[in-house]
Amino acid sequence: MGRIALRVEGLGKQFPLRNTGPSYDTLGDAIVRFAKAPLAFLRPKQPAGRARSFWALRDVTFEVRRGEAVGVIGRNGAGKSTLLKILSGVTAPTEGTAAIWGALGALLEVGTGFHLELTGRENVYLNGAILGMKRAEVARRFDEIIAFAGVERFVDTPAKHYSSGMLMRLAFAVAAQLDTDVLVVDEALAVGDVEFQRKCLQKMEQVGAVGRTVLFVSHDMAAVTRLCSRAILLDRGSVVADGRASEVVHKYLHGGTAHGAAVREWADVALAPGDTVARLRAVRIVDEEGKPAPEIAVNQSVGIEIDFWNLRPEERTAVSVALHSQEGYCLFYGHDFHAPGWKAGPRPKGVVRSTCRIPRNLLAEGLFTVSVYLHSRGGTESHGSEADAVAFTVVDRSHRDDPLIGSWSGIVRPALDWQITVPP
Repeated sequence: MGRIALRVEGLGKQFPLRNTGPSYDTLGDAIVRFAKAPLAFLRPKQPAGRARSFWALRDVTFEVRRGEAVGVIGRNGAGKSTLLKILSGVTAPTEGTAAIWGALGALLEVGTGFHLELTGRENVYLNGAILGMKRAEVARRFDEIIAFAGVERFVDTPAKHYSSGMLMRLAFAVAAQLDTDVLVVDEALAVGDVEFQRKCLQKMEQVGAVGRTVLFVSHDMAAVTRLCSRAILLDRGSVVADGRASEVVHKYLHGGTAHGAAVREWADVALAPGDTVARLRAVRIVDEEGKPAPEIAVNQSVGIEIDFWNLRPEERTAVSVALHSQEGYCLFYGHDFHAPGWKAGPRPKGVVRSTCRIPRNLLAEGLFTVSVYLHSRGGTESHGSEADAVAFTVVDRSHRDDPLIGSWSGIVRPALDWQITVPP
């Protein structure tokens, strides 16, 4: 932990936004221009308009020590992927420096670093060579890589015939199984199925446990707090927070709106998570009065309110929720199949609201996130989901004479029913 694995100083990346005019003519354009004005054609063209640009990153500075697992979080367009591309050598910075000590394995977009005309086997060796490893080293790990990716049957098939999921599995297996000093993982894990994501997260935990450095970009706050001891929050290309993962995630989730992360709404049905059967309309954390509340007292119940567009009532869409602690552990998973109105028949077409309540005196102090799912046919058919849709903080506002006051160990702190008696 004492040595520096990665150092970024004053890093910036500028991209052209657009150009106001073409810099060349096609043959057809030239002929038309000559026919309209032969003399004007002989004069040189006016130079293209001045291009505008924007800074995807600006003045980014931080260090990562050997063995650290660091999450990089922020909204879409914050500069997360641009940062990882610079660190991985995919693109060059406009200003500043980025230095890495040791070999770096990167998992970015699907197919990055793969030659699609080569077979899976050839790509594994190619990536190993790029990482500076000898052929014998790659050969020693080859069977593990292929088994982890689950592409044994297609190892000698050109990568251009692989599905996006197969490419991603192989790319992650190469990056994680080879002996790189720094592992960089982008949100690309999202393309995999649930089982693959679970395997990847477990592998990343193992990588961090043996002292390798991990830089993890994700929108899954539960995964960030579970895997990373530290997080860096980017906003509009700049570092706005850097510290303990749970604290930085808390700042990210609770900033920006009047109700913080307690409310998530989608105004346009076409852009909302879901499909032709159902789409999410809103998810809210509400207090006992039904008002949005980013903070809930320990001795108050927590309401999770889900609105969704029920587009095809005959499918009988149901709602499920999963509650995660700030460490990334799933506390419970529940669905509204047991709601009194469920057996009454299909829910009406249009916006439907499903609400559940977490009992008072159950959760300990801390940050909690809620993921929401829409599904039908007993949960076997998924129609849409939103990981970490909302978040809330449980706080202790007890009076001094309350026996439940104070910080307790553990994720839950139920008000247990105790009895004190004198045995006969």
